[in-house]
Amino acid sequence: MTIQALKGFKDILPDEVRVWQHVEATARDIFQRFGFTEIRVPILEKTELFARSIGEATDIVEKEMYSFPDRNGDSVTMRPEGTASVLRAFIEHGLQAKLPVQRLYTIGPMFRHERPQKGRLRQFHQMSVEVLGLDHPRLDAELIAMGWLILEELGLTTSLQINSLGCPACRPAYKDGLVAFLAARKEHICEDCQRRSQTNPLRVLDCKSSHCQEQYTAAPAIIDHLCPGCAEHFRKTKESLDLLAVPYAVNPFMVRGLDYYTRTTFELITDALGAQSAVGAGGRYDGLVEQLGGAKNMPGIGFAMGMERLVLLLSQQNAGACPEAATDLFVAALGEEAAVQTFPLVHLLRRKGLQVAMDLEGKSLKSQMKQADRAKARFVLILGEEELAKGEAVLRDMDSKEQQQVELAGSQEALCAMLITAVAQRKQ
Repeated sequence: MTIQALKGFKDILPDEVRVWQHVEATARDIFQRFGFTEIRVPILEKTELFARSIGEATDIVEKEMYSFPDRNGDSVTMRPEGTASVLRAFIEHGLQAKLPVQRLYTIGPMFRHERPQKGRLRQFHQMSVEVLGLDHPRLDAELIAMGWLILEELGLTTSLQINSLGCPACRPAYKDGLVAFLAARKEHICEDCQRRSQTNPLRVLDCKSSHCQEQYTAAPAIIDHLCPGCAEHFRKTKESLDLLAVPYAVNPFMVRGLDYYTRTTFELITDALGAQSAVGAGGRYDGLVEQLGGAKNMPGIGFAMGMERLVLLLSQQNAGACPEAATDLFVAALGEEAAVQTFPLVHLLRRKGLQVAMDLEGKSLKSQMKQADRAKARFVLILGEEELAKGEAVLRDMDSKEQQQVELAGSQEALCAMLITAVAQRKQ
């Protein structure tokens, strides 16, 4: 029987990888512009880390985590999201002492055992950013604007929704009002929402059932119950987004699926991926560092973007932002003597930074020219018995079809310099 990939786990094939690399390169460039540095954290963590940070009453912890005992009997989990791991590393290594405000990003795979569908896999990939040590509302706007800029430079069209989830001072009174509202409609909401109304009331607002959502249109909105500090923070965040000309809509019923969020939350959404509308989302989590055993009153904010969804959007919206892969030079050597002479030349050109391909099987010129076409080569250097006898090779421009003779009498360094110059002029 042929072994196939597990359900919900997908191979990323070479043609797709080019798009992924483009997305990552765009994001890394923007992260650098905003002063972020990369951190790489393990895939496996202690289960307790996610239970404490995400919340034991969330779907992720209750139903979706890949958790198992290791050989020592300790429960470990394949990370379902990136924030908890980054904060664990921030605390463990005392990064705050090295720089009071840390701007960190990570890119990599996450794991959740949920029903695979368009844009949602059991192994999925995220790029996530975290800022620790600053709670100014302008930072909230700056981070949201950075996410907007990534999508803008990728050529993607999305919309932005924002909300405030308040803080420990103002949220309890709101929860009481929400619980009372839900109790009055208990018979009209799904079993999950009935259960969550007791364990995690805010999460009912995130229910995907259209019937439940109809019930919640009259629910109390948390932004109408913010304490003065949270209300002022949200007002200044919106003002700052206006200053940056980032368009947004306030969604008073938007909540996040993780328990650690406070104050500003946001989603970058699309209508092109069906139910999986969010391509990026995040918010403020000012109490999470302390909750994980770190410093008290340590503010934090971050967001994550789903790589699979970005790649899907790029293909659907025909953004055209992903450059075609092209080979600088294809070397067509005809015969053993020509191959012996060009083989070290190819290696030298690669050492000097050119992308060079060569046929190693001694196929016909027609076959090698087809290979050059498939490799989208800018130039082909042709060397056979006739060229060896003349002491010169043929350099063919694959776009203009023009050909020129190239002297072989000089050093390979001189030949390299000439070929590098020709390629550089074509790239201009």
